[in-house]
Amino acid sequence: MRIQYRVPEGRTAVYTEQEIRRKDVTEKKILLGNEAIARGAYEAGVRVSAAYPGTPSTEISESIAKYDEIYAEWSPNEKVAAEVAIGASIAGARAMCSMKHVGVNVAADPLFTAAYAGVGGGLVVVAADDPGMYSSQNEQDSRMVARAAMIPVLEPSDSGEAKEFTRFAFELSEKYDTPVMVRSTTRLSHSQGVVELEERREREILHYERNTAKYVMMPGNAVKRHVSVEERMKKLAEDACAMSVNRAEYRDLSVGFITSGIPYQYVREAMPEASVLKLGLVHPLPRKLIEEFAGKVDKLYIFEELEPVIEEQVRSWGILKAVGKALFTVQGEYSANMIRERVPAIGGELPELSEKESSSLSPAQVPARPPILCPGCPHRSVYSVLNRLKIHAAGDIGCYTLGAVPPLSVVDTTICMGSSISTLHGMEKARGKEYIRNWVAVIGDSTFMHTGINSLMNMVYNQSSGTVVILDNSTTGMTGHQDHAATGKTLKGEAVPAINILNLCRSLGIKHVYEVSAFDLQGLEEAFLRETGRDEVSVIITKAPCVLLKGVSFPDKCVPIPEKCRKCGACLRPGCPALTKNEDGTVSIDETMCNGCGLCAKLCKFDAIETRRVNKSADTARKD
Repeated sequence: MRIQYRVPEGRTAVYTEQEIRRKDVTEKKILLGNEAIARGAYEAGVRVSAAYPGTPSTEISESIAKYDEIYAEWSPNEKVAAEVAIGASIAGARAMCSMKHVGVNVAADPLFTAAYAGVGGGLVVVAADDPGMYSSQNEQDSRMVARAAMIPVLEPSDSGEAKEFTRFAFELSEKYDTPVMVRSTTRLSHSQGVVELEERREREILHYERNTAKYVMMPGNAVKRHVSVEERMKKLAEDACAMSVNRAEYRDLSVGFITSGIPYQYVREAMPEASVLKLGLVHPLPRKLIEEFAGKVDKLYIFEELEPVIEEQVRSWGILKAVGKALFTVQGEYSANMIRERVPAIGGELPELSEKESSSLSPAQVPARPPILCPGCPHRSVYSVLNRLKIHAAGDIGCYTLGAVPPLSVVDTTICMGSSISTLHGMEKARGKEYIRNWVAVIGDSTFMHTGINSLMNMVYNQSSGTVVILDNSTTGMTGHQDHAATGKTLKGEAVPAINILNLCRSLGIKHVYEVSAFDLQGLEEAFLRETGRDEVSVIITKAPCVLLKGVSFPDKCVPIPEKCRKCGACLRPGCPALTKNEDGTVSIDETMCNGCGLCAKLCKFDAIETRRVNKSADTARKD
């Protein structure tokens, strides 16, 4: 694709994406925050990027994969991704790993120790937090993890800063011999802003020298490195006062805000005349700069989403006039209206809001739209059988978590990635084999590769019983259809040998491992009844691709035959959104939504639904 850009001299020129990287061209482009982070890594000369997909961080790696100069991979989990980046850094290259906030937990083991070891080439960890839990099981604040790990944290406020801060993070990493965290949030990751693109600054890989005292973290070495970490953080806190990423914006001194990240935008929108101390480096904090700012303003508010990370430190320094969580919640996303509602305007009174502004302070009363599995989703077919057999499921993280809600109501537990198998194992050890006769563990193929393998290994090693159902839909569905080690394709799109899940399970010594089509209702029922009755570990792999995958075609549609309908409602029980009940009790099927999986037709005992080749040209694969 060729795009028109503006060059410094003012003339118009046209370049390809590849040419733009080699020419002295200034381009301004609107990018997602995640795309901007990827661009910052590219411009910083990063050579290695590793990640596991997780909303809201996924697009970072998908964008990085477009740059030929960077090796980019989907790792099986965040711990491995961090270790890959650490290895590249020790070898002298700039490296980055990206993950969502709960992925930081998975990566904590290598991350905490890498803080002691330090870096070779610059090492950056991108953590994408999710205030409001739009796609997460908790609302943790990664700044607190970084404080515990003793690594600095940069927090950009828009896409332009996302690029610049990412570049700066690598310089900071190498100058202070430390991993650096760049913290994003859902609002930044998925909002767009103007970014000025610059050329990639190629950086030679540093010469590697063996240094066991630095990189071998046995106790004797780690004790000494801990001293270095404390000295480094103290020096960073002092230097932070002069860093350009931290800036005081003095306006009206009667009201001042200390803030960072996306909340800075809300402060500027709600109270444009207030003074603001905008922090780009949020750990360690620039104490002298904060004390100076606090001394100049009459009222001081600390506006930070989630935990009072900044507030607690500021108040511990004796700045007791700082007000934060006494006014602002520790839950969910913030907004400009939150300030308008709770902070008196400059002059001392709460502002008078227009009728429109007042109404916007409360959430709009809109009909609830609970999440639901897609029409034709193979998980719905599997869950419909489990539901009919009254089998409970220990669940996991993925689209299939929706098996917990009506009308399927099969999944009873969901804790974290890979937890379903270990949860079932714990139940069996607590209550015995008979208790879990009507239980299974359900886990997706990508999640199984992430952390399910170790859990299954544990069941075998510790002589458990229980049935594990691996819902293999050939993708990482929930985060937007990324590949993994069992799909046979890399992040860069290269074809590679695919891990065979069936053979992998058998290699652990499991005797009973079976593959069943996710839409073979009779085969599923027989397998569930047979395997849950065993006194040993067994695995059922249900196979059918995600209906949204490229290359999946839908030549058939399900068509109702009203005159045969007995109005029993059996076809409606799995909750497919393509089906609706008419006023007379018969069923209609929306042809535009139906993917022709045939589940409803198989559930109808009266042949009142047929699968027909509605579009004979639909044998071709989906192109979008």
